[in-house]
Amino acid sequence: MVETFEIIIRTLIAFVLLICIAHFLGKQTISQMTYHDFIASITIGSIAASLTFNTSIRFSHFIIVLILFSMIIFLATLVSLKSRNARALLSGEPTVVIQDGKILEKNMKKLKFTMDSLNQALRGKDIFDINEVEYATVEANGYLSVLKKPPYRNLTKKDLGIFTPTQSAFPIELIMDGRIIEKNFTQNHLTKSWLFTELEQRGLTLADVSYFVRGTNGQLYFDLYKDKITSPIDIES
Repeated sequence: MVETFEIIIRTLIAFVLLICIAHFLGKQTISQMTYHDFIASITIGSIAASLTFNTSIRFSHFIIVLILFSMIIFLATLVSLKSRNARALLSGEPTVVIQDGKILEKNMKKLKFTMDSLNQALRGKDIFDINEVEYATVEANGYLSVLKKPPYRNLTKKDLGIFTPTQSAFPIELIMDGRIIEKNFTQNHLTKSWLFTELEQRGLTLADVSYFVRGTNGQLYFDLYKDKITSPIDIES
């Protein structure tokens, strides 16, 4: 019983520590799996798992190792920010695999990237004909970036001469899960009286609204708890 209780406590502490470490290291580290991020993820995961189950090793030793390794990762990130050479060593560099529509076999071999892998990555970009590609680069995080040949690029409003506003505002979430997001009202100089006026004009009350956002061009979007959809396409069983 005592051992079970200890495992529960260790598990909770491991979870809290991992959350703290993730906040400390920042979003970039956890979102982009470069070389040192990959190593960091595996090692921190292993330490956390051992912290949870391996009761034969002193708890304090796990904490020391976890904090020490987190500091190493953090320092590696700082060095990468300061030095381009260090960044290339720790995180890797982008590699061009298609140039001027031609596949660079040597670079493919260097990356251990097969034609099947390349075609799969291109299909992930909605490209099924390799002839459409002018440039393709495998980024340091393993993702494929593609520049299509001019005839296959999507038209933009600028290409068609359609006027668009030069700037758009960032969407502002004002109600989520039926609760008013106070800080977004304060930061954007909005008042609750304005909110209740908008609700009243639509014949709504605050209790009716699940989600409310002011969009990029100032348009208002309301999602209600009662959607009045009589025949839903899909119902979760």
